[in-house]
This record gives sequence, C-alpha cells and structure tokens, in this order.
Amino acid sequence: MIKQFRPTHLRTRLTFWYTAVLGVVLLFSWGIIASLFYLQAIQQMDRFAIQDVETVEGLLYFLPNGRLELHDDYHNHAESKQVLERLMEVRRPTGELLFSNERLGNRSLGGPSQPGEGLNGYSPRTLVLSDGTAVRVVSRQHATEGHLLLLRVGHSEEPLRESLKRIAGASLLALPLVLAAAGIAGWVLARRVLTPLEQMARRAREITPDRLRERLPVGPSGDELDQLAKVINSMLARIDQSFEQLRRFTSDASHELRTPLASIRSVGEVGLQKDGTREQYREVIGSMLEEVSRLTRLIDSLLTISRADAGQIQLQPSVFCVMDLVRESAMLFEVHLEEKNQQLTIDGDESLQVEGDRLFLRQALVNVLDNAIKHSPREGAISIRVNMVEPGKVEVDISDSGPGIGPEHTGKIFDRFYRADSSRSREVGGTGLGLSIAQWVVEANGGKINVVSRIGSGSTFHILLPATPSSAA
Repeated sequence: MIKQFRPTHLRTRLTFWYTAVLGVVLLFSWGIIASLFYLQAIQQMDRFAIQDVETVEGLLYFLPNGRLELHDDYHNHAESKQVLERLMEVRRPTGELLFSNERLGNRSLGGPSQPGEGLNGYSPRTLVLSDGTAVRVVSRQHATEGHLLLLRVGHSEEPLRESLKRIAGASLLALPLVLAAAGIAGWVLARRVLTPLEQMARRAREITPDRLRERLPVGPSGDELDQLAKVINSMLARIDQSFEQLRRFTSDASHELRTPLASIRSVGEVGLQKDGTREQYREVIGSMLEEVSRLTRLIDSLLTISRADAGQIQLQPSVFCVMDLVRESAMLFEVHLEEKNQQLTIDGDESLQVEGDRLFLRQALVNVLDNAIKHSPREGAISIRVNMVEPGKVEVDISDSGPGIGPEHTGKIFDRFYRADSSRSREVGGTGLGLSIAQWVVEANGGKINVVSRIGSGSTFHILLPATPSSAA
C-alpha cells in the first residue's frame, strides 16, 4: 500500500497548500476566461452568419425550370464574396434540398427542418457534420418569388477550437513554471513567517520545572506571534506561581505534619523510659491525644483544600437567615469562651437572608471566629455584627480585641500555612489553614472576605455575601 503523502513540517505543508490552491485558482480562472472567449466568439460568428443570411436572401432566384440559383453578379458584391467561405444550403420546409454551395459539397447542415426552425427569426445552433467538423449554423425561413425557403449558413468552429487548444497547451506548459516560482516564493515567505515561531519553540523546550521564571521573547511589532508569546508567558507565570505554591504547600504541610508526629513520638518514648504511676501514664496519653487531635484537624483541612483545588466539592445552595447561622456557629465556642472568660456579643438585622451552602459558610464563620477567640486575651471582647451595607450585599463583621496584625502581614493572612506569629499560633493549636479555607468558601459562594487591623487595636474580618432578593428589597 502506498503511504499517503503528508509533510511533517508546517512550512512544507503551507507551501504545498499555497501552490495547490494557486494552481486550482489559475486553472479555474483559465477555464472562465476560455469560456467567455468561446461565448464571445460564438456570438460574433452568429452576427456574421446573420449578415450572410441577409446577403443570400437578396441573391436567390428561381430558373424557369424551377431550379434555385444565385444571381450572376454574385461575385461582384463585396459582401457576397465572403459567402464563398461559408457553408450554405437552402431547403423547402418539407426538407427537400434546393441548393448547396461547393464548400458544403455532399454534406448537410442538419437535414430536414426542425419544428419552428427559423420561423420567427434567426435560429442559431452548433452541430457536427458527417466528417466530424464542428459548425455554427444560423437558420431562417424566407419567401423568394412566392416560395417559402429555409436558409442555412454555417461557420466552421474548427479555427476557434484550434486557437483554444493552442492557448490551453501554452498555458499548461507555463503552469508548472508559474507554480514552481510560486512554490519557491511561498517557501521563503513561510520560512520567514515561521522563524519567530521556531525560535519560540526552541526557547520553550529549554524551559524546565527548574527554569519556569524564563520567558519567551516578545517582538516589538505586536503581531499575532507576539500576542501568542505574551499569552504563553502569562501561562508560564501562572504555572510558575502554581509550582511555587505547590512547593511551599508541600514544605509547610510536611513541616506541620512532622511537628505533631515528633511530639507524639517524643512523649511516647519518654513515657516508656520510666515506670510511672497511673496518673502519669494518663497525662502522657492525654498529651498524645491532643497531638493526634491537632493532627486530625490538620489532615481534614488539607483534604478540604485538596478537594477544593481539584474542583471536587459540590456546593448545595439554599436560602437561610444569617443571624441563625451566626448563633449556630457561636454556640460551638461556649466552652472556649468560658475558659478564657471572654465576652461575645451578636447584633444585627434578623430579617437578612443569603443564598449559599449553609454547611460550608458555617465552617467559614467557625474558622474566623476560632481565630478571633484564640488571638483575643483573657477577659477580652469579641463582637459579631450583621447588617446590609449596600443593595444586594449582607456583611458579617467579626471583631476581636487581640494584638492586631501588622500591615506587612495583612495581605498574606489568607495564604496557606501563613502565620503572623508562628510560635504563638502553634501554642494555641492553629494550623495556618483556617483563614485560607474561609476565603475559599466565601468566594465559592459569590462573596468576599478581607481584614482591617492595626497593632494594638484588634482585627475586624469583613465577610460580604450576596443577599436574597427579598432581603435586598
């Protein structure tokens, strides 16, 4: 089986298709031009034949014996001299042949008359004689000396067809030369156009996971290739950022997982090295369970973030009262509030409703509220306020009386594993993922979250959620 021809290089394919399309266009154009030329020539033949028919009409006469002849002064008329070069015959409408010139000889211009031929004007048509000659014939019925006659004058199409054949032959001989020149020009043009693309490909092959900060060259012209380079550079920047986040996430996750595991191991080893009392063993086991609990929370948070990044979490939106959700979230911290003797106040509009995934939004409020309680001092104050800040937007403000966050940390507080004070966060059991999860939940439900804080004045987290149409009204 012959393998199908398929060039592997884009430059070759572009040149091939350019040459092929040009060849088809040239052939199609030549066909149209030849057809127009042939039609114009045929129309010109018809005009000449009509003039010849009119000339012959004035020269025909009958002999006494009923034979049809032309006048003796036939050759003295300038117009009639051209008739000698034509094919001519005269018949009765019944088909009887009355006259034919020497050039026609024994051949016939169509035999018996056809229905309606030359009846109300001139009837042109093309036919092939018995010897294979193509002829353009014009017919007309004419009355001579009271006799109705059918005159036929024909022009040979052979000179015209020979001219078309010569033109076609010359064109076919010139076509390969034209296509070869066009192919060379197309090859040079395609190479010039694709050279920047080849440079981009070579540069892209050099970019590895360790060299993601490199970028493709962008020319000053601003054409489509430069736009492509900009798009690829933008994609490389996103990939570089994702790789950096993945490296940081892997490093932080490994560190966070290593800390509780090392603590469990050290506590267990110390407990095994000495013979302690029942109470001492209970204390050791309690310490290990605290680390296991912290490790479980960390793993749950990591699974939540992993599923969110993979798009595997399907939200279940519903309409609910914001104040009910706030109270439900606050109830989970009653024991913690009592341990630190902290005061929690809740205030807001009871009629405000939002549409979103209630379970995940509660998790977001719990994470933010947990952060506020952990970083507020003993006997500190925490407040939650729910109000309508703008049409169609419900805001939940959670304020604490903690030490506040410096401006250098405010923009990074929602990053994964980021801690403004890492040592203090680990002491209170934080994983550095709660605020990151809260941000994803709020944004996944069409809202926004930000923090306003100053050193020594506490922090306020603003959660903006889309309100239902009834609440907006």
